[in-house]
Amino acid sequence: MRVLKKGLLGLAGLALVLAAGVSVFQRQAGIAFLKIMVQDNVGRNIIPTLPDGLHVALCGTGSPFPDPTRAGPCTAIIAGDRLFVVDAGEGSARNMGYMGLPLGKMEALLLTHFHSDHIDGLGPFMLQHWGLATATIPLPIHGPTGVDKLVDGFRAAYVYDYGYRVAHHSEKIMPSGGSGGKGMPFALPPVGQGDTVVVLDDKGLKITAFRVNHAPIEPAVGYRFDYKGRSVVITGDTKVTPSVVTVAQGADILVHEALQPALVNLLGAEFEAKNMGNLAHVMRDILNYHTTPEEAAAQANAAQVKQLVYNHIVPPLPVTFAYPAFVGDAAKFFGGPITVGEDGMLFTLPANSTAIDKKRLM
Repeated sequence: MRVLKKGLLGLAGLALVLAAGVSVFQRQAGIAFLKIMVQDNVGRNIIPTLPDGLHVALCGTGSPFPDPTRAGPCTAIIAGDRLFVVDAGEGSARNMGYMGLPLGKMEALLLTHFHSDHIDGLGPFMLQHWGLATATIPLPIHGPTGVDKLVDGFRAAYVYDYGYRVAHHSEKIMPSGGSGGKGMPFALPPVGQGDTVVVLDDKGLKITAFRVNHAPIEPAVGYRFDYKGRSVVITGDTKVTPSVVTVAQGADILVHEALQPALVNLLGAEFEAKNMGNLAHVMRDILNYHTTPEEAAAQANAAQVKQLVYNHIVPPLPVTFAYPAFVGDAAKFFGGPITVGEDGMLFTLPANSTAIDKKRLM
């Protein structure tokens, strides 16, 4: 027993010595650790390391609901060495930095519609594009009719900020002509006369916008990207819409929004129980302009896509244990791979191939 006590006292003494040593050298150790982090992350750009082809990076898979694991809606598309972003939800610009996708390399941003959760991250996107690239022209922001008015509103809100940064860092570092964004509206054909419009067709990359049904939100669109034999479709927010099946025919990946009514109804019941009737009403309202996981699976099957990826996840799913409850019976409607999207996921589609590889960037 005495030997045991002496041993325990010795270990306690050693622990105190080690703790004292950590305290003494904590500052130096912290600096060394931060130096390594800086060396590894400053200027990080994964794009040159990727094979030629299409790549889908999920920079935000959330919704207006608070979710500590998901930023607002955002999907980055890399075609060769060109970077495009679809939607700019809150927190997604930071995620792109974590993922090694420098916003200074972004060629354009495309918006699916003007709901707040799809545009509330525009400020950081415009700032990072300007500052990281020392841009001399504003960030091109494509979207349906009205996008120019929306972007002008953001420019007006940030006008003081732009002036401060030029004054502080100089015109050479932050050229005033590169601040903000420039709205690039496109018009869809009249209803009944077609659902698509080509937004870009250049250097082997074709981006097609297509009408979806998110009524009463109008206009609302999705996008298809085609590059070197590979294709990706992003629906944006929509209820079941025939145009999704038409445009997504044979696509490699369909990135489809999804809302699970059974789980949303749990929230609604809790809001009612706590006398939060206004939010309970909202829970009922949102059921009629989104797509269930099962419906999205049926759309994927009808379009004969290779893989289905859910984004704009409603309600929040902060733990993977809840994924089966969210996905529900989707596997009954689509036999291909189904993925519940998570921030940081990267899907790689090499050019002129059938392979689809998935990994994590954060």
